[in-house]
Amino acid sequence: MSELLTLAFAAIFIENVVLYNFLGMCPLLGTTKKMSNAIGMSLAVMFVIFGSSVMTYAIYHFILVKANIVYMDLLVFILVIAAFVQFVELFLKKTSPALYKALGVFLPLITTNCVVLFVALENIKNGFSWAEMLVYSIAVPLGFMLIMVVFTAIRERLDSSETPIAWKGAPIALITMAVMAMAFGGLAGII
Repeated sequence: MSELLTLAFAAIFIENVVLYNFLGMCPLLGTTKKMSNAIGMSLAVMFVIFGSSVMTYAIYHFILVKANIVYMDLLVFILVIAAFVQFVELFLKKTSPALYKALGVFLPLITTNCVVLFVALENIKNGFSWAEMLVYSIAVPLGFMLIMVVFTAIRERLDSSETPIAWKGAPIALITMAVMAMAFGGLAGII
């Protein structure tokens, strides 16, 4: 049990997929101007990561390995992820048109969001057991959501403060992300 907690803590805080691996930058910079958009995108990414990780893990171990066609993993994983994103897109379009419109082009881009594919591939590369895969597939999107929410709160505050004109927008956002990466990197000695 302690190994699973360590895995979760590391995935959320220490090896955060956004600040440690610098993956998922498009939705981070594109949907963090409003908290509701950041939370909506985070929940959509969480659903896609968890669902596609479970499916890809099962497909890999029960079909690709048994049929001796593990070289097809990348193609199969991308197809599974694309199917989950289409499901999320249709679901949001029906249930929350305002959020669907606010997320705009970033919602279909979850298909190419490197975080989703990264988790599916890491589950296989690291040889995770079923329990480890489940924990990792929940912890990584939780870490993604944590950074999205914290970054959105900081960004909303920066937009209302007096920032030098040359630093407004993307420059101050990237500087903020760099400072956040250093702060979270300081947690590395805990484990």
